[in-house]
Amino acid sequence: MKFLSIISWRRAAVTLGAVALAALTGCATVQSPDPRDPWESVNRTVFEFNDGVDKVVLKPVATVYQDVVPSMVRTGVGNFFGNMADAWSLVNNVLQAKPEAALSSFWRVAINTTMGLGGVLDPASEMRLEKQREDFGQTLGYWGVPAGPYVVLPFLGSFTLRDAAALPVDWYGYPLSQMNDKGWMYGLTALGIVDVRARFLEAGDLLDAAALDPYTLRREAHLQRRVHRVDDDSSATPEERYDLDPPPTAPFAPGSSRREP
Repeated sequence: MKFLSIISWRRAAVTLGAVALAALTGCATVQSPDPRDPWESVNRTVFEFNDGVDKVVLKPVATVYQDVVPSMVRTGVGNFFGNMADAWSLVNNVLQAKPEAALSSFWRVAINTTMGLGGVLDPASEMRLEKQREDFGQTLGYWGVPAGPYVVLPFLGSFTLRDAAALPVDWYGYPLSQMNDKGWMYGLTALGIVDVRARFLEAGDLLDAAALDPYTLRREAHLQRRVHRVDDDSSATPEERYDLDPPPTAPFAPGSSRREP
């Protein structure tokens, strides 16, 4: 069994190498890039690489996770990561001088951590305490920092330059990063990534099948969503649920960065 496992991993590594080589050799300069996407040629290359990694590694694992793990358990996993996201949202709501949103986030964390068994359950939503999802990129945008060009990062996905610069702060502020036991930290991070990818299996396939250019579709969806988030345009997106919304650390979510689907 160990020998077969080694063979499987070697095949995956060879496939990933082929994907990376194909992406690099297939890179062509875009003649008239979108002004918001001046690095489109490079971004498309990274996009193809990420898409290849997703097809070879992440999507198969997420498919098994969805097929094997009961729906109720997967909802609990999403709630758990959502509760940690609420804690970081609390900090960013304070930094943005939004007292009502900060208070809502505070009570969500307090109630779900205690009554919700560490966040596995979500009684705060039953009490009509609204989710106030914020990250440091939104905080920078709130205080006037421009979004900057669109960029696609290896393994992480879509960002604006402002949001990419905010990544280290977002990771440091995310409670999972403060765990002393690195084994648990890496394991939970991997679980969060797989859980997020599993939620987008069908939606991602439908979007990519319908889109003539998946890269452009994902870019437009991401940029529009980030504008609405920074502007607090609640009418632009439907009500969120943590069994549908990815934690801040998750990459590869179709049509999005690791933070925003």
